[in-house]
Amino acid sequence: MWGTRGSIASPGPETARYGGNTSCVSVLGDEGTLLVLDAGTGIRRLGASLPVSLRRVDILLTHLHMDHIQGLGFFAPLYREDLDVHLWGPGSATLRLQARLRRYLSPPLFPVNLSELPCRLTFHEVPAGESDIGEFRVRSALVCHPGPTVGYRITRPDGAALAYLPDHEPALAALRFPSLPRAWTSGADLAAEVDLLIHDGQYSTAEYACHCGWGHSSLEQAFAFGALAGAKHFVPFHHDPAHTDADIDRMMAEAIEAGRPEFPVTPGTEGTTIAL
Repeated sequence: MWGTRGSIASPGPETARYGGNTSCVSVLGDEGTLLVLDAGTGIRRLGASLPVSLRRVDILLTHLHMDHIQGLGFFAPLYREDLDVHLWGPGSATLRLQARLRRYLSPPLFPVNLSELPCRLTFHEVPAGESDIGEFRVRSALVCHPGPTVGYRITRPDGAALAYLPDHEPALAALRFPSLPRAWTSGADLAAEVDLLIHDGQYSTAEYACHCGWGHSSLEQAFAFGALAGAKHFVPFHHDPAHTDADIDRMMAEAIEAGRPEFPVTPGTEGTTIAL
């Protein structure tokens, strides 16, 4: 993981363990397929670590809020003429993905125009059902978050799967959550029985009461969603930028004590590698 925070955050001593970069996760297959999930500030460090032998990279954007695309212009592979870069993400009711990204990658917000990037760029609109990307089968679907916003399910040939829903509010202020069957709950089909679920867990239960409808989950709701989906391993993600390491430690302990999830919980931390 190369970025685990939501909003715009700067790492400091109080976030030394969990990190301060915004959302970015890389998925590397056994055959060398590289998927990059979101392009927050963490993508800059990822780009600097990639081998020169790389010939293709696919960037899967969940939505175009700034904390999920603000690192895109600093991703080194975009400036390689020998590289195929595929950008996947949602358009809007009025603009396609390329036009939406051009608003950011152009002056005065960025000195380089999207059309001036030397890499070979290809754009893909999502949600688009299922697509094969290298050795992976990728499914996308709209989820509850201001956007539009999608989540992703990534499956290996052997059936191992992960789901990535970093900004997600399936509870939407429900008095009892979950109160609907799995098939009727936002994102639950994407996460059904996955080996690894990376999911929004921004708030404590008390904080969520003041943020209903903002598009994020409390940790207790996130664990309830993971149980509903049947996830086998859970990674709370999209930490609030105002939370210190100590805050996150306390919130995790309280939520685990209250929810008693039956799956292992590994809080999202920069530099973490999880093998499936």
